[in-house]
Amino acid sequence: MSRPLIGITAYFEAARWGSWVREAVLSPPSYAKSIERAGGAPVVLPPLNLHAIDDYVRGLRGVVLAGGVPMGADTYGAEQDERVEEAQAHRDRFELALARAAVQADVPILGIARGMHVLNVAQGGTLIPWLPEVLDNDKHGEPHTPHVIQVSVSSKLGKAVGDKIEVVSPHTQSVRRLGNGLLAVAWAEDQIVEGIELQGHRFGVGVQWHPERSQEGGPAGGTGSKLFDALVEAAR
Repeated sequence: MSRPLIGITAYFEAARWGSWVREAVLSPPSYAKSIERAGGAPVVLPPLNLHAIDDYVRGLRGVVLAGGVPMGADTYGAEQDERVEEAQAHRDRFELALARAAVQADVPILGIARGMHVLNVAQGGTLIPWLPEVLDNDKHGEPHTPHVIQVSVSSKLGKAVGDKIEVVSPHTQSVRRLGNGLLAVAWAEDQIVEGIELQGHRFGVGVQWHPERSQEGGPAGGTGSKLFDALVEAAR
């Protein structure tokens, strides 16, 4: 059986190797390894040419909207908070266009962390720019503390990972208003949205945590591979 091509969004910025510093297309290998383990063929997508979006969507069988720096507040009609890391406008433009085209073409999508936010904003949703201010605490920003989230068992996400999962998902932004056609399908104990799903789409799922990091045990161990399995199966 042939392996479906799965595109992975990436950084485009300066990188160093040896004595050289050059612009590079960067993607953590855990995304590609997770797709390969699930039976897909990973392809890294440089965030360069918006004119290539339609060609990508025609050639790919699935898309992973990968994690990264927070989205710019201008993408969802808000003012940039000075506490938020500087956005990468070129990546915002590329990934929003890619997400919209993939939704339109019914290409399976998995949005991870920032990628979940991209999917939500692409559908007209908004984000909470600085979550600690809304909650009056920074427990969602803790980098090593696992927490349990509840998942809707009737959702595609729930069918892949079950009704409860322990994850580590440090983040300072979150979904505020859901985009068109999206439903919340996973929640932290304080009801912050940790998973979304696009209704009527073959596979349009976004998660706040990083399933590609959870393949080798620890929080969400084993369930990360199931989510990539579900993506690749939908891509077939």
